[in-house]
Amino acid sequence: MELLLFFYGLILNLLLYFQPNYSVMPDLSKRQFLKVLSGITAFSQIKKNPFESFKSSISPLKLAEAEDFWLQIRKGYPVTNDFIQLENGYYSLTSTEVLEKYKQHLEKINSISSYYMRTQQVNDKLESRKQLAELLGCSYENLIITRNTTESLDTIIAGIEWQKGDEAVMAEQDYGAMLDMFSLQAKRHGMVNKIVSIPNHPQSDEEIVEIYEKAITPKTRLLMVCHMINVTGHILPVKKIVEMAHKHNVEVMVDGAHAFAQIDFKLADLGNCDYYGSSLHKWLGTPLGAGILYVRKDKIQKLWQIYGDFGFEDSDIRKLNHTGTHPVATDLAIRDAIQYYRKIGASQKEARLRYLQNYWTEKVRKNPKIIVNTPLDPKRHCAIANVGVEGKSPKDLAKILFDQYRIFTVAIDFSNVHGVRVTPHIFTTTAELDLFVKALHEIAG
Repeated sequence: MELLLFFYGLILNLLLYFQPNYSVMPDLSKRQFLKVLSGITAFSQIKKNPFESFKSSISPLKLAEAEDFWLQIRKGYPVTNDFIQLENGYYSLTSTEVLEKYKQHLEKINSISSYYMRTQQVNDKLESRKQLAELLGCSYENLIITRNTTESLDTIIAGIEWQKGDEAVMAEQDYGAMLDMFSLQAKRHGMVNKIVSIPNHPQSDEEIVEIYEKAITPKTRLLMVCHMINVTGHILPVKKIVEMAHKHNVEVMVDGAHAFAQIDFKLADLGNCDYYGSSLHKWLGTPLGAGILYVRKDKIQKLWQIYGDFGFEDSDIRKLNHTGTHPVATDLAIRDAIQYYRKIGASQKEARLRYLQNYWTEKVRKNPKIIVNTPLDPKRHCAIANVGVEGKSPKDLAKILFDQYRIFTVAIDFSNVHGVRVTPHIFTTTAELDLFVKALHEIAG
């Protein structure tokens, strides 16, 4: 590697001396050449330890562009060769490192079976709760491990003692499972659901805050808001929404299914929200079957648990976590996933994911037949984006992409979102995204 760097440096010096305008390399601009050289230099620094060596010497934004680094990271995932995986938002690959440790947990627990469940299970789960709480930036006494975001938020929706005429505010772009749970409470208790719509390309945070605020009345008890809208990747101004709602004495429940471990944040960054739920199999990289629910301390006591469990005080969040016997190896794998996530680096991961989204969207936004349903403003997106092609239904577009190009996406066709959701991950390469961009342009004609 050192020899390779020497020759590249020699070539660069010769070019600077003889051809300052780089005319001897018509297919490689000065900027591109320097970028290649930078990437090779970067790779030489991280070759021995791709996780740690770079963090103190290069910014996350610069690291995001170092393709050689991320190719090394890709080797740590069991990525399929059968198709290009661009639907990582539903359930993302668990890294090989975490997967192997998960298998070890399964074998260990199976070997001592009931002994583990009766003597070690509780303490191990507590340690996983503590590490998750540290990652989120809250007390472990305000957080429980659930199976997924749906279970987390449905626990709150069903746990509120609704009275006839009470109101809840939500958006039509919210996740269907939660909207269904609100509909069930309306049918059962006579509460009222007020549904707003969030524009794909807002002009400002204030525009979004105003949409929610206009739906609030003196009867409003709860406002549900996505931290990141799952169908478009649109990051909403949660803190401003929370502050506005609290002025009206309205509680706020945040759907963080796609935000946790995709973007680098702490709970305090969202204001004093009342409830927060997320899944861990999407971006933290745990095996299937793990999620989190955060409840503000002063909100726990009044919530009804879904399943009867009188083993805890009403003020103890564990009353909401009565799941019976469940796959506890997943609880242990959470800690392995957190360790892996920290080795990558929260800000480094976010920067790479945002870079990948920008990489492909900026290559198609100017095509008049291609519609990007995700905001251009970088503070309003990260990995996820949604794209449509004029004259193609989302279902047809997803089918063409898979059948003809072996690219897997998911069709989204409701409200103001008509396209396929595209969700790269840190193991996605720019070469794969180049093929996707090529496919979009060809389909658009």
